Amino acid sequence: MTESPKTLSGLIERNRSFLTELYQGDRASRPAFICLPVQLDAFEGLGDFTVSDKPVEQWLPRTIENYTRQIKMLEAVGDDAVPCAPLSTGTHIYAAAFGCRVHTHPDNNPSAIPMVRTAAQADDLETPDIWKSPSLYRIFELAGATQKELGKDVPLSCPDAQSGFDTACLVWNKEDLFCAMMDQQEKDSVKRLTQKCGDLLKTFHQELVRQFPTISPHHCPPIWTPPGHGPQVSNDECGSMSVAAFEEFCLPELIDLSETFGDISMHCCANAEHQFPSFRKIPNFFAFNRVASKRGYLPILEHFSGPGSPVHVLGWLGDDQTASLLRAAPAGTRFIFVRMGTESAGDSRAWLDKMHALTRP
Repeated sequence: MTESPKTLSGLIERNRSFLTELYQGDRASRPAFICLPVQLDAFEGLGDFTVSDKPVEQWLPRTIENYTRQIKMLEAVGDDAVPCAPLSTGTHIYAAAFGCRVHTHPDNNPSAIPMVRTAAQADDLETPDIWKSPSLYRIFELAGATQKELGKDVPLSCPDAQSGFDTACLVWNKEDLFCAMMDQQEKDSVKRLTQKCGDLLKTFHQELVRQFPTISPHHCPPIWTPPGHGPQVSNDECGSMSVAAFEEFCLPELIDLSETFGDISMHCCANAEHQFPSFRKIPNFFAFNRVASKRGYLPILEHFSGPGSPVHVLGWLGDDQTASLLRAAPAGTRFIFVRMGTESAGDSRAWLDKMHALTRP
């Protein structure tokens, strides 16, 4: 049965309070379980709005439909979700702002084409002005159009956010960049480009939060996280680096981001377990989206478990993987499990019942 708007509003407020407490506390009464329904692709049919010159309002019905699907799922299932209107993008948006051409795909997100091959070319680049970069300012336009349609209080889920180093690896041909990292004459150029890319991310995120204070800083999975936290950044290139290289070229930037915003969340889908001890050096590392590597999910508990560790925000897990994590996790370990691409309310209710059964005393 569909719940009344008053009941729905109360359910959303309950979930806001529960998720806020889960993020802020060292302990939680239970994990959170969220059912994210199938979402319309941001690029299908119209293409990606950040690389188009068509009015962003043409993408508005898709954004509203995705938000509506989340509302209907929450009404039907009563999970822990706080529906958000998504501002989904690909990873290309920051590299495009630096001037990279963007390759569009018929059935996937766009991708940036590197434009730099030498240290000198990297040093010639200047940090872009977000208001002169369509791949960035069009995100503000769609966010504004969405809130004009749905109301100022409607939460938004933020676009992709790459770490400065990961963006540098899109701007500078990666093979050449990695060679420059090992060259005493060129390695500082890598650091300077990383700083420029990190500065762009900081400016962009600060302005996005200023204009749209209800925006959630979490983009993968695109679920609600209490506004006021620092951005979630993708940190994927670290899997191909040594610990020493990561701590020289990446860790200073991640520490700076956390100190700038007060805390930081991270997405990582690389085989990067060897970097986990270095991740622990990031102050106020408050949430971690780990996509399984060759060793699966359990290795996260070797480094991040118990009180004081980041909240694990996990999607794309099988039920057996979820059960294994819950059995192995020490007391005080906090989880948010997201069932991605849910197609029916019946399947979602069955999954939610199964998950709640796993956590009962």
